[in-house]
Amino acid sequence: MLIRLAGGRVIDPANKRDGISDLWIRGDRIVAPPQGETPDAVYDVSGKIVMAGAIDVHSHIASAGVNTARLLLPENHSAHVARPEATPLSTAGWSTFETGCRFAAMGFTTVVEPAVPAHLALHSHLELADIPILDKGILTELGDDDYLLSLLRDGASKTAIADYVGTMLAASKGIGLKAVNVGGAVAIQNDVQTFDLDDVVPTYGVTSRQIVEALQQAAIDLGIPHPLHLHMNNLGVPGNIDTALKTIGATQGKRIHLAHVQFYSYGKEGKHGFSSAAAQLAEAINSAPKDVTCDIGQVMFGQTVTVSLDIIRQWNSRPMASPRKTVILDGETNGTGVVPYRYRSDNFYNAIQWACGLELFLLLDDPMRSLFTTDHPNGAPYTTYPDLFALIMSRDARAKWLADLPKEAVELTNLPSMTREYSFSEIATMTRVAPAHLMGLKDRGHLSPGALADIAVYNDDPDRAQMFRFAHLVFKDGDLVVRDGRVTHYRKGRTLTIQPTYDGMIDRRLARYYDDLYGVSRDLFKVPSAEAIGRDYAFEEVACGR
Repeated sequence: MLIRLAGGRVIDPANKRDGISDLWIRGDRIVAPPQGETPDAVYDVSGKIVMAGAIDVHSHIASAGVNTARLLLPENHSAHVARPEATPLSTAGWSTFETGCRFAAMGFTTVVEPAVPAHLALHSHLELADIPILDKGILTELGDDDYLLSLLRDGASKTAIADYVGTMLAASKGIGLKAVNVGGAVAIQNDVQTFDLDDVVPTYGVTSRQIVEALQQAAIDLGIPHPLHLHMNNLGVPGNIDTALKTIGATQGKRIHLAHVQFYSYGKEGKHGFSSAAAQLAEAINSAPKDVTCDIGQVMFGQTVTVSLDIIRQWNSRPMASPRKTVILDGETNGTGVVPYRYRSDNFYNAIQWACGLELFLLLDDPMRSLFTTDHPNGAPYTTYPDLFALIMSRDARAKWLADLPKEAVELTNLPSMTREYSFSEIATMTRVAPAHLMGLKDRGHLSPGALADIAVYNDDPDRAQMFRFAHLVFKDGDLVVRDGRVTHYRKGRTLTIQPTYDGMIDRRLARYYDDLYGVSRDLFKVPSAEAIGRDYAFEEVACGR
């Protein structure tokens, strides 16, 4: 089928396009304007904004932790039968099916779940199988893994470490490698309440820095397109800017992606010992090698729930739970903490956090290196994205929000003096081009002939929040799935994976390790084939070279 999108303003920063033109679709691909052919369907999109489908590299949508949050807060999601008409999280789309629909309605076509322990990967894939429309992927977490830490303790070669990382990624069918507060899960099991970059992991004798460097190098050696995706130490702690700066300095010019950096942009100034250090963090990232990238993790005001493998942070956050109930799960390599939380605009600390994220958006100078996230649901549900787009695109919108914040908090930030307003091209870069490049997804994030026909069309509404909340049209693989913010057609997406090349000897060694440690076959922990998962599940391999 040949489709013509006629007369829209095509914004495609990957090809330096920003102007009125037609876009053509044949089957599941964008094609060059055909000569002498009559399209089967024409959509008049004059006066509208046309972009590639958006890509989210860090959104917790399918994991054991997310499912635990659903169980902990039945009153706050739409699967709960006896509930008031409007509940705090009823618009967050907590069910897997609703997740795909709500993301698609905003013009997103690819979303990555960023933190899945290798042994719990099957759970995530079963949830991903329920998410319609979107292409998905998972990042496999190995930062507190016993076998990895034992290799480091015993002085194993970087080749042996890369082989282990390779087989674990293949077994979990991940698209990339994640590390969370590296060594922290082991530390808290040994009654250590804080854990910094150069602290030593109990019983293993290695530091968080050494583990990060080993995983960073393994990702490079395996040719994984996405660099190590790092959740740094000391998340949310006053003065943690020092940890962030040390971590950036430790990258050694090698590729790394720093997750939700807003949560590391805190100083200790002022009478409350809590202030914005976003300017320092932005300067460090701007000055770092181009292979250092980040996503923001913006806080937005309202009810949410924090879901994290950072067990130290979640354990220490229990007193702040709202409502007052939590779940802390202690695993053999990773724990998980689920702590409900309400960010309040009249709360000094929350106001600082909100301002820090916006300062980073406005101070980071390269949208190819600073990606758009709220660390859903930790900073805010993904359904707040449209409001966040409006804030970074309009100084006046920010001023209205600032007027409602505590004066003493505003005085400890630089936000009131910032005049930058994001353009459509910058929005498209940080939500399309940059994440596609970061994940190695060459077939999306742009509108070149041959690209997947993942396309979002928006009304050019001066109310930018309204504009991005309900896309006018969304095509997934050339299939019209959304019209005027409503899903009109359901389809299955794919799950993106990598298959690194590694020495198969590691699998034989691991077979003995699992038999000795667990008394069961390692095969029980592997994600099976798509056919075994069922429900028309489909894996698609992303190129990976060693």
